[in-house]
Amino acid sequence: MRYRISALTAAAALAAAPAFAGNLDSVTPEAAPQPVPQMSPMTRDWTGYYMGGQLGYGDVEASTGPEGDGLIGGLVAGYDYDFGNWVLGGGLDYDFADIDLGGAATLESVARLKMRGGYKIGDGLAYATAGLARAETDTLGNDNGYFVGLGYEHMITDQFSLGGEALYHEFDDFNGSGVDLDATTVQLRGTFRF
Repeated sequence: MRYRISALTAAAALAAAPAFAGNLDSVTPEAAPQPVPQMSPMTRDWTGYYMGGQLGYGDVEASTGPEGDGLIGGLVAGYDYDFGNWVLGGGLDYDFADIDLGGAATLESVARLKMRGGYKIGDGLAYATAGLARAETDTLGNDNGYFVGLGYEHMITDQFSLGGEALYHEFDDFNGSGVDLDATTVQLRGTFRF
């Protein structure tokens, strides 16, 4: 009886052996799929100070009829802060001009205190701008007004950008003269960033 149990145990062990045997071929572990890196578009950082110059065309009209146009250009400076996709900043412009309004007056300069906000498009910035303006003339004196406009600036390098800007200015009752002045300027600008 004892011999029978041992023989049955041995037979059962031999029958189960193939179930525990491994494959003799070498096992190559299957590589886990690797995630494909997502390429996010790299844009330049607009945070920092800038300074440069601008040059363009100005068209000035008076409510009493005289108008004139001519070259306008000067200096720009400001600071931008980059919020990711959006940029907000402030700056100062000072433009020299010599635009004759039909002998009634000559626009000699325009200074601006401005805010701008825009959306980044690759290495560029499309923006809207508005603020206070001060115009100086030879015969009507000086007066304050406001301006609004649109612009686009493109980073050529991390430190240099080129852009363009179109602004509409309005000066009501210029220096108490009863004359309203409005001016449109279109300028190209280049700035160095720090």
